[in-house]
Amino acid sequence: MHLNGVDQRYCVLGEKPENPVLLYLHGGPGDSCLPLVKKYNSALARHFNLVVWDQRGAGLSYYPFTEENHPSIDTYVEDTYQLSRYLLERFHQDKLYLMGHSWGSALGVKFIQVHPELVHHYIDSGQVVNMQAITREQIAFVRSHTSDAKALAFLDSYSEAIAGQDWVKALLKLTKLVVKHGGSLYGRSNMSNLIWPFLTSGRYSIKELLNRQKGSMQSVTYLWHELMDTDFTDIHHFEVPVTFCEGRQDHHVSSAIAHDWYVAIDSPKSWYWFDHSGHFPKWEEPDHFLGCVLQDLSR
Repeated sequence: MHLNGVDQRYCVLGEKPENPVLLYLHGGPGDSCLPLVKKYNSALARHFNLVVWDQRGAGLSYYPFTEENHPSIDTYVEDTYQLSRYLLERFHQDKLYLMGHSWGSALGVKFIQVHPELVHHYIDSGQVVNMQAITREQIAFVRSHTSDAKALAFLDSYSEAIAGQDWVKALLKLTKLVVKHGGSLYGRSNMSNLIWPFLTSGRYSIKELLNRQKGSMQSVTYLWHELMDTDFTDIHHFEVPVTFCEGRQDHHVSSAIAHDWYVAIDSPKSWYWFDHSGHFPKWEEPDHFLGCVLQDLSR
């Protein structure tokens, strides 16, 4: 569909008019995830019209960004608003449920601040709170799990590297070290199990798989610095209930930081720990995730 000036793709799993709409905001930025949602979370479609959207510039919504014409975080919030209004009209409903993961959780929190009238309930995993604090926790996590001299030297010089011309390379290296030491996926040192579904889903041609990689890289390049300024620490109230589904072993986007924030929130709220998950509880413990979501939203 043509959304906020750009052609964007989404998929509805379920499509029963009587079911409520659940809009999923993927991570990244630029990290589309339809094959993973279909593989691990399709049971949600028995209860919701589950909408999985490839955000602008990502996955099946890929187009090249330029220095003169690239989106900001506010652009994605407006995209979310326009898509939400369209879905509510399509399914003849007044409000939807919103689910955000990682980068998508930053969009989700921003969205419920400006458009609470459209949302029944917000569900997160891998919740972004303060990106500067998250980065410090990533560095501390890797430092506590390695004795490799090169890795330690890289951590010591990270602040200089991330401020230099090769900052994307430094960012990706830090992420790779977090993954290697089990801080992203519990008990795993790589993300190969999250890549294979894209190759076997039948949803993506070879060109579209390449575009997915391009979309992920360009989204990081143009949006990461703005994302690094994100800090919700002093926001303690929302007009909608909020649910946190967090991996206890998440050092990719620190669940400990998210829990500290959760404690200070004075809105209706729920917290669920996923003891055998890192940054991706909905895919690492999908049955537990489904049960938590249904339990919370049925109240």
